[in-house]
Amino acid sequence: MNIKSLLIGSAAALAAVSGAQAADAIVAAEPEPMEYVRVCDAFGTGYFYIPGTETCLKIGGYARFEVKIGDDAEIHDIVDNNHSSWDAGSQAYLTFDAKSDTEYGTLTGYIAIEGDLDNSSVQAFYVDEAYIQLGGFKAGQYYGPWDKGLNGETDDIKGGALFNSISYTYEAGSFSAHVALDEIENKTTHPNGVGVTGLVTAALGGVSIDLLGSYDTEVEEGSIRALLSAEVGPGTFQLAGVWASDNNAYYNEAEWAVAASYAFKATDKLTITPGAQYWSDVAFAAGVDQWRVGLTVDYAITEGLAAKATVNYTDNDLTDGSTTGFLRLQRNF
Repeated sequence: MNIKSLLIGSAAALAAVSGAQAADAIVAAEPEPMEYVRVCDAFGTGYFYIPGTETCLKIGGYARFEVKIGDDAEIHDIVDNNHSSWDAGSQAYLTFDAKSDTEYGTLTGYIAIEGDLDNSSVQAFYVDEAYIQLGGFKAGQYYGPWDKGLNGETDDIKGGALFNSISYTYEAGSFSAHVALDEIENKTTHPNGVGVTGLVTAALGGVSIDLLGSYDTEVEEGSIRALLSAEVGPGTFQLAGVWASDNNAYYNEAEWAVAASYAFKATDKLTITPGAQYWSDVAFAAGVDQWRVGLTVDYAITEGLAAKATVNYTDNDLTDGSTTGFLRLQRNF
């Protein structure tokens, strides 16, 4: 065999081996196209499209640390028999707000989860709100109109507000009307309670007024409240009055009460709010009155982080005067 034949044979062998290896070669699959999260600006800031859908989702909430002072101070009303003059606690709040457009209006699904943390052996973690809303119709457990109070932390004009409810809200510019049927089970001594709530709100310029009324069908008692808010100078002045025919699921603090506050915006970051309230026939006990004065200071430390401090003095006809308050640090997102 000469050199030429050897070279030709070697080349043929290499070609055969290369062909066999080429036939067995592994070809990498093409990567799947990545679907990036898209920003949804149809319902405000913070929403994004759930991948593969036309539903917009917003995740929010806050983390809070608070120190409370006063007799038998308890941050989360967790009974620990400590009876201390101060208490520290933390709270976590997480919200999920899903929205989409439909032929009947905006469809909303909302869930709020709360966790209350204290040194007590009892901890609280629960779903605070969960509701469905389509246009003006709303059904689920959520905070109703009685949850609204005055600026600051001095007043006590809120009442029973968290129920399983069915409601409808009509809005027409600066006017709105709200009506709701509330399940008030376990809010009074009757197990099958049903309540009716109505609210009318009107606004003109820097002035707005709320007229709120509720009726507890089980005890056949009701409550009404009026709240006025007006932009005055560098702040907001608010005045409210509430009356109840007797103890009911919506308001049970007193037969009637009046409260006022003025939120003075000292700077872009600092708001100072003095407030006062007077109660007549506290707990519907004839002749037992009570008054309170207080001051609340809010300071925006930086974007998403705020501090709040309040101190209140309360005087009741049957007890000695007492001073209470809290210092709070809260990170919103």
